[in-house]
Amino acid sequence: MSQSTIAVILGGGRGTRLHPLTKQRSKPAVPIAGKYRLVDIPISNCLNSGIRKIFVLTQFNSASLNRHIKNTYNFDVFSHGFVDILAAEQTPKSTNWFQGTADAVRQSIHHLANYEYEHVLILSGDQLYQMDYREIMESHKKKKANITVATIPVGPEDATEFGIMKTKKNGMIDSFVEKPSGDELSKWKSDVSDELKGQGREYLASMGIYVFNKEDLIRLFAENPDAIDFGKEIIPKAIQEGVKVSSFSFDGYWTDIGTIKSFFEANLELTDTVPKFNLYDNERQVYTRARLLPASKLAGTTFERAIISEGCLIEASRIEKSVVGIRSRIGKGTTIENSIVMGNDYFTTQKDFDEQSSDKPLMGIGQRCFLSNTIVDKNVRIGNDVKIQGGSHLEDGKYENYYVVDGIVIIPKGEVLPDGYTI
Repeated sequence: MSQSTIAVILGGGRGTRLHPLTKQRSKPAVPIAGKYRLVDIPISNCLNSGIRKIFVLTQFNSASLNRHIKNTYNFDVFSHGFVDILAAEQTPKSTNWFQGTADAVRQSIHHLANYEYEHVLILSGDQLYQMDYREIMESHKKKKANITVATIPVGPEDATEFGIMKTKKNGMIDSFVEKPSGDELSKWKSDVSDELKGQGREYLASMGIYVFNKEDLIRLFAENPDAIDFGKEIIPKAIQEGVKVSSFSFDGYWTDIGTIKSFFEANLELTDTVPKFNLYDNERQVYTRARLLPASKLAGTTFERAIISEGCLIEASRIEKSVVGIRSRIGKGTTIENSIVMGNDYFTTQKDFDEQSSDKPLMGIGQRCFLSNTIVDKNVRIGNDVKIQGGSHLEDGKYENYYVVDGIVIIPKGEVLPDGYTI
């Protein structure tokens, strides 16, 4: 079925909850795990599942995402595969930007008409998980469903944050509620395995992953011209009409990278000895741009649960439970803990060394610095003796050189912190 499937990856809106990481880039272009971008996750899942026709829909700050996809996903001329960007555009039928998930696909669906396909796999561009989409496609075919919704079993403490599906014993969804209150949860338990019942995970939360038969998708768009969202409008309407909507229950690791806190925690969890998201899998590789960087050079540094990417020059004293991105430069005597350093887009040159000053330090992190609970975006210049101590004692907000979100200090892309700066 993978040959008859087109994948559509939703690039998201303005990404306000991931601001300031989305100040100059779209959500799918946000770096993750030191060397990847968020969009690499669903694209890699597609490629590992044999799906080779992939569109990425975007409209905000898409330049860096365009470059990344153009430089990364090039198929040979005989494969008929592609990963293409579809940016919001004005057409005779619509002069509006994408208003929601369904509206984005509706406005872009005429581009799919150039290809033969039977199914559309709709994916989010800001989730961290590994899934073999062949399994959801097989489930869709076996149940003879018109629509399949990927769901994940959750407990009552998480259920109020998701759209919850209630299923019959045959796996068909017969009702849906968006973010139910705690008082009404008892009505939304589904028939799950004894193991999941024992864990209290009896609620099936929508993952925002959908399979549509081509004809059903086109028909639902035609019948609901004002519907802009799949989860809130198209799917509930289909269920009400008696359309066969099935649930594909996924029990692997999955997290929605929708906020700074979830982004921060998902990255730092990758430093665990056996992380829930496995980057070291022979069968399910995560693909990204091959930058041909040299190996990292380390001198006198103590590492504890750290991820170090290629091309780094590190002389730090200690790095603990942190992710260090490509081409990072970290000076002597510096300690970094519980932090994400995204790295740099280019190496420091001899000219940079000659022109450095206390007001314009070298790109990277200087000497004798201390960083904790911090996200350092790309191409940041941090001088010597800089102290950044994130935590709940800090008030959220925008400051002159940085932001604080949920106690996490974020140094925006290209920012400069002079010698001795303290947060």
